[in-house]
Amino acid sequence: MLPTFVIGLREGLEAALIVGIIASFLAQQGRRDALKKVWLGVAIAVAICVAVAVGLQIYSSDLPQKQQEQLETVIGAIAVVMVSYMVLWMKRHSRDLRKDLEGAAGRALTEGSASALVLMAFLAVLREGFETSVFLLATFNESDNPAYGGTGAALGIVLAAAIGYGIYRGGVRINLSRFFRITGLVLILVAAGLVATALMTAAEGGWLEQGTRAFDLSWLVRPGTPASSVATGVLGIQPYPDWTMVTGWLLYAVPMAAVVLWPARPRKAPAARPATP
Repeated sequence: MLPTFVIGLREGLEAALIVGIIASFLAQQGRRDALKKVWLGVAIAVAICVAVAVGLQIYSSDLPQKQQEQLETVIGAIAVVMVSYMVLWMKRHSRDLRKDLEGAAGRALTEGSASALVLMAFLAVLREGFETSVFLLATFNESDNPAYGGTGAALGIVLAAAIGYGIYRGGVRINLSRFFRITGLVLILVAAGLVATALMTAAEGGWLEQGTRAFDLSWLVRPGTPASSVATGVLGIQPYPDWTMVTGWLLYAVPMAAVVLWPARPRKAPAARPATP
């Protein structure tokens, strides 16, 4: 539940920030006509993402076991690439995210292009929604209780929408840089688990040779126990991991966690121009 909650919260908040800022600009300018189109675009984007997630789930469930394992490997690899890009991009831009978005929306509205703002909101929700669908599907594939994980994702998205609305109304202030650093670290651990799981399904699908067993963690990862839910659902730890899975987990988690936790360099202020006589 925790991994899907964090995924829903983080992805939902990114989309909510963009849509909230755009809606605020349109409301201030009295463009209620364009604001209705923004909400319509958001609804269409959400519907597309849900359709993609349901389609992938139905398609994978009809495949033979070996092909299911191969598809889960591909989905897991795509999810790892997506979350890695998202975490690194947010580390670089989270400090000035709000100012940059407000500037882009302001320029588009000044140029009289309300359609550009509608498209911006649509694409933001579509992108974040697609990333969420793939990432959640990869997480559900390694979960023994999809309904439990789905509840966590729903709670995260609802909380993200509430925070986004609070920011839009001006009543909520959060340190975006710190927020995205903390959630980024959690997602790195989740993604590392997806790396290990993808290596396991790749072996089960016949793409890799089965590695030598590294540890016996059956005492920790007992199905149905809270410790098993955390170990498997969050960290991707299996009862009998092999050395390929352990190596993949470490090679991903250690450098990515170091990058996320490394203090960001403050941006240099532009040099003042000499006064002209």
